[in-house]
Amino acid sequence: MNARSCPDHVPGRPRFASVVGVVGMIAVAGGSSAGFAPSGSSQDAHATFTVGTASAGRGQRALGVLKVPAGIDAGYDIPVAVIHGARPGPVLAVVSGAHGSEYASIVAVEQLINAVKPADVAGTLVLLPIVNVPSFEQIVPHVNPTDGKSMNRFYPGNPNGTQTERASDVITRSVVEPCDHLIDLHGGDLDENLRPYAYWTVTGNEKLDAASRGMAEAFGLAYIIISADRPKDPNASRFLENTATTRGKASITAEAGRSGPVDSGDVSVLVRGVRNVMAHLKMVEQSAAPVERARWIEKVINVTADQGGVFQPAVDRDREVTAGMKIGAVTDYLNRPVQDVLAPEAGVVLFVRAVPSLKKGDTIASIGIVKK
Repeated sequence: MNARSCPDHVPGRPRFASVVGVVGMIAVAGGSSAGFAPSGSSQDAHATFTVGTASAGRGQRALGVLKVPAGIDAGYDIPVAVIHGARPGPVLAVVSGAHGSEYASIVAVEQLINAVKPADVAGTLVLLPIVNVPSFEQIVPHVNPTDGKSMNRFYPGNPNGTQTERASDVITRSVVEPCDHLIDLHGGDLDENLRPYAYWTVTGNEKLDAASRGMAEAFGLAYIIISADRPKDPNASRFLENTATTRGKASITAEAGRSGPVDSGDVSVLVRGVRNVMAHLKMVEQSAAPVERARWIEKVINVTADQGGVFQPAVDRDREVTAGMKIGAVTDYLNRPVQDVLAPEAGVVLFVRAVPSLKKGDTIASIGIVKK
């Protein structure tokens, strides 16, 4: 999942017109904030914490599923793990696999299930490793093959809708509403060569924004995208992270991994980031020093294909580019030039297409504009 689509990929964006977020008057150069727990929202004081069929007593780990009921199409089960710490504390939900071939994020949450020991935790960790099980099983990028919908575009969901909408409804009610904080993990899909970065959503609620920013800084990635254009209506929140913030829950999105193969370094980045946030929230005893001099991205521009053909990149992810610099070329199927792809503004390449296959409207690259 690249910065291309704030935060999930849908081909066909208007050329040079997809802006993820601009921060207006909000300063981003200071330090991080303390943890934020909405009053009365946490269930962690309970002796038993239950999500779906997973019910864990104090100091225990439980495994189960969230059942997405059948409707106009088939139902299915979303795997869930609950680590109910030995001591009370905040409830942190970590969700991955909204796009079932963003493998590094899925593997990272799988590792956390066994790596985090309940005896070491103050609070509760709720882990959903694979939301889009049909995508994972069928190796279909970007969407749920059951209904053709992105599983990070239909929150807060609809119990009477298609499979994606019903799953989103279940996650909203069973995961988002009981938690205090949420991390949505993503990465580069099969056609995406993506560098790691996080999103910080600006809502205008000073306390909530400070709490979410503290999580983003603690996660430890060098690039943080400022998103100030998220929906404000909790009944039309669209994205998972935004569903959390519109309900008063501090939340971030973090991405690492790219183009299919699972790189252990990308997995480690995400595992370490979640542990850093747990330390920041005082759920575990370890240091959580924020990354030094994080680069704040105030705008993201998606570059799209004027027409189909064969794409050949001229730059790699993380490349600094100047306005007008060539970032790739498109040829037809007989290798005749079709389009030179140029950077619309100076910035950093957050994402560049990883495969030659290209049709009109596909996202070719995302350029992050660094806040001065």
